[in-house]
Amino acid sequence: MVATDATAGTIDSAFWSGRAALVTGAAGFIGSHLVEALAQAGARVRAFVRYNSRNDYGWLESLEPALVAEVEIFRGDLVNPEAVTAAVAGCDTVLHLGALIPIPYSYRHPREFVAANIVGTLNVLEACRRQSVRRLVHTSTSEVYGTPIRVPIDEEHPLNAQSPYAATKVAADQLALSFKRSFDTNVVIARPFNTYGPRQSARAVIPALITQALGRDQVELGVTYPTRDFVYVADTVRGLARCAEADAVEGEVINLGTGVETAISELMEGVFRLLDRELPVAFSAERARPPESEVQRLLADVTKADRLLGWTANVVLDDGLRRTMDWFVDSLDAYKPSLYNV
Repeated sequence: MVATDATAGTIDSAFWSGRAALVTGAAGFIGSHLVEALAQAGARVRAFVRYNSRNDYGWLESLEPALVAEVEIFRGDLVNPEAVTAAVAGCDTVLHLGALIPIPYSYRHPREFVAANIVGTLNVLEACRRQSVRRLVHTSTSEVYGTPIRVPIDEEHPLNAQSPYAATKVAADQLALSFKRSFDTNVVIARPFNTYGPRQSARAVIPALITQALGRDQVELGVTYPTRDFVYVADTVRGLARCAEADAVEGEVINLGTGVETAISELMEGVFRLLDRELPVAFSAERARPPESEVQRLLADVTKADRLLGWTANVVLDDGLRRTMDWFVDSLDAYKPSLYNV
């Protein structure tokens, strides 16, 4: 596997040192960065990863071996309530990131998303409720807002799922809020906008741009007019940690974004400029969403995060792109060509 990235979010060691924390979705993109940051801060981290016969625990394999040795790897499936109950046992804090997230796959197999994202979240909520966990941070997504009726998008904006993935995340969010209202479960919903950085799936737009620009003579994209609010992963990690640390935020939904929107076409130009390459761009139907499913704009109102968490994003897009590019230059062999060439 590839070397670890040196840009994990810096979080409060005074709070986390010795604290027992469970991270679901720990093998994935954001989850692995969160595990890394928590372990570096001295937390006793239990990393929930989906069992497979290869005994492979995803991006956690790329962390420094000495750091991984301090992490308890818990293998299971979020759909299995017994596994989730065992994983939560003894944990002070649960950070729930485990989910199926690739939107194109949700068009093909929505039932899998219902099982992983709704049933899996229900199991986490039940385990946290029954074991009186101090704080559960449930990770949402800006996709729940759909194409906005107003911008910037605050947390009171109506929810409008435009993909099966988004629909399951709306349902999971509402389940989490219902547990706060019904059982006083101490849950906070963190709603990151478009997180990017090292270890991200090459299906996402920034890795797709970078990997294609590094290795091909033409870039293939879907539509390039939508705008997104891109948040570097270290900032997202700090925001998730603050949702676990902050006082008096129980039952709150909190956006994690930059308050800056960038069109995909602008993003493309920025990547080309930073790589000092100019490439032709072709439309790829495979990378395009169905027209009624395309979210036209995403731009976060981050007032609440600043007010309740004292959190703002620190990494500007150009800096984050440079860090991400540097990592991908050394890490292309971790990706199958079929995944980053389309």
